[in-house]
Amino acid sequence: MAEPLPILVLQMQRMGDLILSFPLFLWLSRTMPGHPVWVVAEEQFFSQLIPLSPAVGYFPWTAAAARELARRRYSLVVNLSHRPEAADLAGAVVAERKIGPVRENGATYVRGDWQLYRSSLVAANRHNRFHWADLNALDLVPRAEMAATAWPAPRTLGPGNGRVGLFVGASEEAKRPGSWFWSSLCKELLRRDLRPVLLGGPKEKFFAHEIAQMAGGRVLNLAGKLTLSQFAAAGHTLQLLVTPDTGPMHLAAWTGLKTMSISMGPINSWETGPYQPGHYVLRSKASCVGCWRCERPSPVCRRNYQPKRIAMAIRQLIRGNAKALAKVDIPSLDLYRTGRGEHGLYRLERVTQPERESARNLLGRVWHRVFGEFLGLWGPELADAAFAALAVEQPNLAGRFALAAARLGRDLRAAAKGQTLPQDFWAAGPPLMRPARSYCLTLLQNEDYAPPARLRCLALVERLAGLGR
Repeated sequence: MAEPLPILVLQMQRMGDLILSFPLFLWLSRTMPGHPVWVVAEEQFFSQLIPLSPAVGYFPWTAAAARELARRRYSLVVNLSHRPEAADLAGAVVAERKIGPVRENGATYVRGDWQLYRSSLVAANRHNRFHWADLNALDLVPRAEMAATAWPAPRTLGPGNGRVGLFVGASEEAKRPGSWFWSSLCKELLRRDLRPVLLGGPKEKFFAHEIAQMAGGRVLNLAGKLTLSQFAAAGHTLQLLVTPDTGPMHLAAWTGLKTMSISMGPINSWETGPYQPGHYVLRSKASCVGCWRCERPSPVCRRNYQPKRIAMAIRQLIRGNAKALAKVDIPSLDLYRTGRGEHGLYRLERVTQPERESARNLLGRVWHRVFGEFLGLWGPELADAAFAALAVEQPNLAGRFALAAARLGRDLRAAAKGQTLPQDFWAAGPPLMRPARSYCLTLLQNEDYAPPARLRCLALVERLAGLGR
């Protein structure tokens, strides 16, 4: 009897992307038992993560490894990378099924409805409410299996331990607070008998030293001194990790260290927040938050992170005082807790409830439920209810939404006649309609403007026009 063919996953992005693929590795092992899972990734990341990763086989991304892997036959190939080399490899191998970008016969096509939706989010993701880890799996794993997965709650240490880790680095400067914030937060934590520990990679050594000096030198500075495995081990001695949206944040959440994400810069916490339930996210209330790339002279989402108020929230969080935590007012910021919705998918649950739901959240819920319905996760009643709530709370916005949907229908007439759309079609309408405009453009391009793709776009417009009726 022939051995089961392996599954090949291509994840050649950053460390955080690799860690957010760990749930998929688990689900593939459960839903396709007996098929070994092989993962192509950057060796600088997976070499240190192997002891913490699900049991998969790792291969480095090298030309020699790619040639060797291309000689094998696979049951499934999943390309989670946007690098052209990954699409080339996905196209070169022989597999019973392929998901994600695949380059064959000189052209690249995205396979899988949810991977295509994910591709459409580039530069148009502000209203997306699907997490990357869920999007990795929705084409492959039954939603019931995803919903049934019980993730361990973050650990809680004894009351005498007041160590709070502060990971001060990020891949981009815009995604992390400056030295004044970190040093002030250290001082505020010390005033509350908490012990800050500075953490970071080799690139943050000077930055962390500056923070320690500004804080008065009374903090433990471990930046640049720990490997990833040592960082994970050190997490067992911490009550909490306060961190920007980074790879180490995802590692902390995966290993059970409770995290508070300082979400700023071109970050959408619905996409890349800590995935396991029970973690926290501090997010600006600015209407433009969650963008792909900031278009303002100075990002407003980086303002008003007040160390004193945040230290108050940290103290109550460590104490486990949910009522007191909900009463901590941090002006211009929202505090969320990660959890799961009624359908088992990732959700940010607001800790402090406002008097009125924001227009941004109402609109995001509409788009979440529209695409969930359109791609087969649930029926029409959820999208209708979400739009009805938008119409009650924000009637003018609901009216603009309907007008923008009608304009999208008119603008798609060229595609209905077989003409191609301009590359900036996604940005031609108001921002509130960009999810649909970007999705339609991506779908049409991916299907070479074939009639079924054109009909699919028109079906989406018809559904948008019929919301709430």
